[in-house]
Amino acid sequence: MLDVAWLTVKLAGITTILLLILATPLAWWLARGRSRWKSPVGALVALPIVLPPTVLGFYLLIALGPHSPLMTLLHPFGVRTLAFTFEGLVIGSLIYSLPFAVQPLRNAFIAVGDEPLEAAATLGASPWNAFLRVALPLALPGYAVAAILAFAHTVGEFGVVMMLGGGIPGETEVLSIEIYRLVEALEWDKAHILAGLLLAFAFLVMLGLLLMERRSSARTSPN
Repeated sequence: MLDVAWLTVKLAGITTILLLILATPLAWWLARGRSRWKSPVGALVALPIVLPPTVLGFYLLIALGPHSPLMTLLHPFGVRTLAFTFEGLVIGSLIYSLPFAVQPLRNAFIAVGDEPLEAAATLGASPWNAFLRVALPLALPGYAVAAILAFAHTVGEFGVVMMLGGGIPGETEVLSIEIYRLVEALEWDKAHILAGLLLAFAFLVMLGLLLMERRSSARTSPN
């Protein structure tokens, strides 16, 4: 059981780190860009929120399977498939949890506003320096929310990891799949323990987010 818990934490941790890196330019573009493609791209990013996880997992299973065009390109490098592998789970988790990282960052970048960036520009800062020294520090609360949501959402995955990973012990079996396996085996006591731990974890995550929101509102509200 400890191995399953470690694999879950490992998957959620790697996914969260990669999401914060990948979601930053996308969220900045969605917040500050003026392209007519913003709405379609925003809808595509948010799609996993409403799409059944099994549907997403099914298409990822096809895309990462040995006969897909993508995997065919990787065959010369010795990679025949990413389905039923930990690396495949990371890719699936990145897509499935993407909106939970992008949306908080997008909102944080919108909240920065134009004035701080314009002030930095008048002082001679390049757009890159203005982002690093002005926008990024002001958006740090959004990064905290994005990290918490991405990590928690990945921990709670079931449909995508079941379809794409198959629950292979030591390779793709995470806590949500372990609970399902215990219930199928009628090992209710062990299932209760794991389910209770995940329930407590989810409650603490939501409580932490609400407390962060309250503190943020208290700082921005007029005296």
